[in-house]
Amino acid sequence: MMWQDLVFMLGSGLSIVFLAPTLRDASARVPLGTSLPSMAIGLVYATTFFTLGMTFSAAGSLAAGAMWALIALVRSPATPTVVRNTDLTLVAQDARRWLGRLGSDPVPVDQYAGIDGHYDRH
Repeated sequence: MMWQDLVFMLGSGLSIVFLAPTLRDASARVPLGTSLPSMAIGLVYATTFFTLGMTFSAAGSLAAGAMWALIALVRSPATPTVVRNTDLTLVAQDARRWLGRLGSDPVPVDQYAGIDGHYDRH
């Protein structure tokens, strides 16, 4: 085993440790725009490490990708239950909203609110 393989595996293991509280917290809500790309990156890294013969790194990245998949499944704000829709409607709506804002006001006011529930733009 090369030392780099061990370092990447330990890094993936740490990311799993840091993500575990998010998965356990019933009030946590992680947008699909965060969890799905992170899941895909983990799976791409796992494939890449595997093709390089770095099996421990591949296993760690696969586990991190699986953790992000669980977070997407369980902690997405779209539906508070474990049962999820298989369509990507929420992702499409977010993409449409993001594309619609391109070139407009750099601060999407409708997403932010103060403590009293109102956004004060001073």
